[in-house]
Amino acid sequence: MKRNLVYISALAIMTVAPGCKKYLEQLPDQRTEVNTPAKVAELLTSAYPRANYIPFLEAMSDNANDKGTEDNTRANRQPWFWEVSSDRDQDTPDFYWQKAYAAIAAANQALEVIDQAADKAAYNASKGEALLCRAYAHFMLVTIFSKSYDPATAAKDPGIPYVTKPEKVVVEKYERKTVAYVYEQIEKDLTEGLPLIDDNSYTGTPSYHFTTAAAHAFASRFYLFKKNYAKVVEHANLTFPAGKALPYLRPVNTIYIAMEELVLRKEYTRATQKANLLLAETESLWARNVITNRYGCDPTLGDLINGLDNPSGTRMDYKVYYQKPEDYFIPKFYELFIRVDQNANIGTPWDMVPLLTAEEVLFNRAEANTQLGNFNEALADINDFLSQRNNRYNTAQNLSIDKVRDYYGTIDTRAAILETILHYKRIEFMLEGLRWFDILRHKIPVTHTSFDGKTKMVLGANDPRRLVQIPQEAQLSGLELNPR
Repeated sequence: MKRNLVYISALAIMTVAPGCKKYLEQLPDQRTEVNTPAKVAELLTSAYPRANYIPFLEAMSDNANDKGTEDNTRANRQPWFWEVSSDRDQDTPDFYWQKAYAAIAAANQALEVIDQAADKAAYNASKGEALLCRAYAHFMLVTIFSKSYDPATAAKDPGIPYVTKPEKVVVEKYERKTVAYVYEQIEKDLTEGLPLIDDNSYTGTPSYHFTTAAAHAFASRFYLFKKNYAKVVEHANLTFPAGKALPYLRPVNTIYIAMEELVLRKEYTRATQKANLLLAETESLWARNVITNRYGCDPTLGDLINGLDNPSGTRMDYKVYYQKPEDYFIPKFYELFIRVDQNANIGTPWDMVPLLTAEEVLFNRAEANTQLGNFNEALADINDFLSQRNNRYNTAQNLSIDKVRDYYGTIDTRAAILETILHYKRIEFMLEGLRWFDILRHKIPVTHTSFDGKTKMVLGANDPRRLVQIPQEAQLSGLELNPR
């Protein structure tokens, strides 16, 4: 296999195993077969990354402790030590890079067909979806593989290649440009695509597509990273009818609390669950390994989830299980194993992953309102959240400015509410990887301590290892390495 150049979207269109002969000497061009609105819509089902970012982002965060067990895979161990990945298989950064650019390639192919169509209006809904898909995949890539957006340095910080055209050759050369440039392109695609989204155009399950609600949810995340807090509030309000998030929150302390483990695993990622604004099928072993991974949720983190040490002073009703004394988990994921041979146990494991949820949008809005000084609005969202989480909830458990300031021992209202949001958000998205995003945005230090206590590693606020290293093939193409 030729290794001197990277395939970005070209390689991603047809993933092949390492060591195999290059799949073709030239890229197959099937665009002539995609020539109707229905076929373009079908193509766009491939415009969502079919890879799981949770395994490596969760391991990098402070939501993973060393259990001292023997289940010690490289895919779990290397991100916990903030090492450069040496694997390209599922659940690794390299695999996510490949699949994200595969999704971008599908979006670009659809956009080219639309651009060449005689009746472009017939493709408006698909164009909106393609632009949102392209923006989302690039956003995830720049967030993981580049420095977090900082308006003071974004015009100098290396970004990732923003690909806007289908491949014409097997190997294409790209450049990283800057984080500012990537953000400009994401915002351009987002603002152009969002008004074109038509929820009625989806014949399948809407939650597997960028609906209007999902598009606004993504916009609320994007603008939170960009620190445009007014835009966060605007898009969060547009995510829900009349801006009310409460009817979309997971009923953890009522319906979920009564469910058995296996039922809850399936319910959490069910397409009809209103909290799941955007779902994606991913090739992943996460549902299988999340419990027994050496670096993951242990008794200490298990106590954090439902403990009394929180601003409301009330236990929450997450169902926390343990398989062994050291293996704690919340039932969130269920593996679908697709056999390729009915006579042998050979096939591909798939996990459904919630990419965007109502809870994230609520927290985005609460944080943005806090930054804008709208403290009562922020607390109203947090209290709506607690009403669906706290054990035996009643309004006496609601948080006030005085309560959060007293809990954190500060007269700084903004700081106290932000800490409250980050505390509950960390617990809510345990085992889902989103804690890493808050660690990046707020430059939160992370400490990883070995099981025996002999080794302590600290990832500081400006540690270059916060940037995941770009894949080896991309490096060999000449793309600039992240500093180490």
